[in-house]
Amino acid sequence: MRGSAPGPAPQTPAGLGGSPAGPDGASAGPDGASSGEERTRGPGGARVPRGVWAVPPVVVLALVFLYPLALVVQQSLSPENGGGAFDAYASVFASQSFREALGTTVWLAVGATAGCLVLGFVLALIIAFVPFPGARAVAKFIDVFLSFPSFLITLALLFVYGTVGMANGLVTDLTGAAEGPFHFLTTPWGVLLAEITYFTPFVMRPLLAAFSQLDTAQLEVAAGLGARPARIVRQVILPEALPALAAGGSLVLVMCLNEFGIVLFTGAKDVTTLPMLIYGKAILESDYAAACVVAVVNIAISVGLFGLYRVVGKRAGA
Repeated sequence: MRGSAPGPAPQTPAGLGGSPAGPDGASAGPDGASSGEERTRGPGGARVPRGVWAVPPVVVLALVFLYPLALVVQQSLSPENGGGAFDAYASVFASQSFREALGTTVWLAVGATAGCLVLGFVLALIIAFVPFPGARAVAKFIDVFLSFPSFLITLALLFVYGTVGMANGLVTDLTGAAEGPFHFLTTPWGVLLAEITYFTPFVMRPLLAAFSQLDTAQLEVAAGLGARPARIVRQVILPEALPALAAGGSLVLVMCLNEFGIVLFTGAKDVTTLPMLIYGKAILESDYAAACVVAVVNIAISVGLFGLYRVVGKRAGA
């Protein structure tokens, strides 16, 4: 009848598609458990709190990673030969070898990162926006290149520019000289070249992914308005590529700080980085306390850079 007040809502019987309310007002599931209850079923059908499922991976992580890391920190604070908690740190920080290794590590990492950003951006632009036969195959090869070990690239450079490499052999054959002119691989510049060669694809990969999401209509409009390629790159492409550049550059920076194989295989005896110093202290000198101190410093720098990248990335919206 019109105008009459509506009656009470009909109750849905249990078992006909409704979910009876629990004691706290939350709907209960078929087993009578509240839907908001943080529980899940175990293998035997028993309800187990969800937090229990986090225990196995945490235990594995603690045994495989956290426990060895704790041993390194403990060894750096309580060396076997005795002394105060921070005596090993004071001794290492005061040594000339540590300061030189730290400076060499930083400038090699920064220089290699800058070179990778510039070279990677240019190569990614060519692959993404300059049509040429085999561009797709080159892009796929970059994914394969990421799986190569770093020493493989270093060996390839040694075959080309080493003391008895192809370039020196060609020069000696043509000129009759006793030795060729290429000896830079055993210098810091050779290490820098090897790191740029190996790590550039780590910058190109996120750039190619970012370029694939770029709206080509913007490029067409800019070109139709008479903008030159350099201006299009600077004002249209580069702003869209900044998050990818930040991601790739931060990854390369951290990896260069911890790179060991390239420095070792180039045979650059005068180039000592923090990983090389750890190797020398632990293996050659059996000074495990000093090696652990340098390792703690190396880890702290890497984690700090990663944290800084996360903060900058969030502010930039990356």
